[in-house]
Amino acid sequence: MTLVSAWTTGRLELDADLSPRPVSDTSRTYPGAAFGHMSDHIGLGYQAAVVSMTSITYGRLGLSVAQHPGNTVSCTQAEALVLAAERRIRRRPWRRTDLLAQRICDMQPARAALTQKVAAVRDRLAQAQTALTEVQQRVADGQQQVQILQAAYTQRDRPERPHSQLAQAKAQLTVHQDRQRRREGAVARAEAWLTRYQAGLSAHDAEIARLTQRLQRFETDNATNAAPLVASLRLDAGFETPENVALSIELGYEVYGKPFGTWLLPWLQSQVTPQSQWQRVGQNAEMLAWPAVQLVDFPYPLDLALEHFHTGNEIRTAALLHFGQDDVAADLPHWFHYYNARQTIEAGHKESKGVFEVRHLKVRNQPALMLQEQAALFAANFVRFAAQWLAEQCPQLPEGWKDSTHPEVKQQVKVGAHTTAWVTWLDQGCLLRFETFSVYAGRSLAINRTWVYQPVLPFAKSSLFEPV
Repeated sequence: MTLVSAWTTGRLELDADLSPRPVSDTSRTYPGAAFGHMSDHIGLGYQAAVVSMTSITYGRLGLSVAQHPGNTVSCTQAEALVLAAERRIRRRPWRRTDLLAQRICDMQPARAALTQKVAAVRDRLAQAQTALTEVQQRVADGQQQVQILQAAYTQRDRPERPHSQLAQAKAQLTVHQDRQRRREGAVARAEAWLTRYQAGLSAHDAEIARLTQRLQRFETDNATNAAPLVASLRLDAGFETPENVALSIELGYEVYGKPFGTWLLPWLQSQVTPQSQWQRVGQNAEMLAWPAVQLVDFPYPLDLALEHFHTGNEIRTAALLHFGQDDVAADLPHWFHYYNARQTIEAGHKESKGVFEVRHLKVRNQPALMLQEQAALFAANFVRFAAQWLAEQCPQLPEGWKDSTHPEVKQQVKVGAHTTAWVTWLDQGCLLRFETFSVYAGRSLAINRTWVYQPVLPFAKSSLFEPV
């Protein structure tokens, strides 16, 4: 479903997802296959990383596909999918370098606090080590004193009485030994705290360095971006970790998604009160929204929503998030339906498996596996381009075929594969004329004898197999 409104006019819509490609669990001949989630079970296979766009004319069009081992998880592929789409369309949004620069600046107070904690714990450790050294010396002196007294008592054959000098020396030694164990514990605890705070400071510095490199890269992107793209990005919960959401924002997209795992759900549920006004957004769905929420653990304000789905006597709960210019909190039904329109990519997975046969991998080496994925992506797009031409050229087409955004791909492929036509060879080529009882009756295709030939290119330079 393509929603055309003030939200979407003039904006490219991108959807990305992973689609499983299972093989036999006992097979050992598929290179790079691994056990992972294959839809509703764990099995051997691959994950196809797919990005599609929504076209007003053609509906869903595939932009890129890359194959990964079956144990690949969505949250590791968010950036790669977005950059793959940008390479394919050769356009990108204006990077939000101002937000990223402010994010780096906002991290400096936390770094200063960590630095102070490291210095304080280092001082505490030094004091503990000094105290330990002092008590160790007293223990050594006490042990020497006890040895001297024991030798003297033995030489004089004197018994050790409860209040004798030897007994008092041993008691004092025990006190110093107990104190030494306590101070050794204090040193160990101070060392552990120092290690912890130093690791935290190192991680914080590494994060600042990583974001600074990203800022430099994005500044270069903007300097070479003469025609910025305006685009929205819809991802499901498997992709939307806090870092991936922040990255999508900084990349310049209007972000629609669901939070990863339980990242936001507990906070949203804690905000619900008996006075909260739920709004119905679907047949069995209702929503409650909070605009521009500044979370403690996230750098940018997010529009957040809680969803309730009524299924019988049960209520399922989910969450939505958004960042961008769209006033989503003012129109919850639109927000709900616009995000769920990403199901078009799910339909694409089903179409690829059922119509273009990527459910059954027909080859067993890496380049050929990738070629099969690319061929299925091309075929799905080609049918949509052809469907538009057919809708314009063949008035006798079934009514369901005339909407080029929903071209009934499965039916058209089946019909096209079984449509008969006459082939007439001519001097300049051949003419393909469809039979009169065909849905393509009256149409013909001329094919010239001049065949286009693509020389074999070195594998490493073939754009078909570029890493994504």
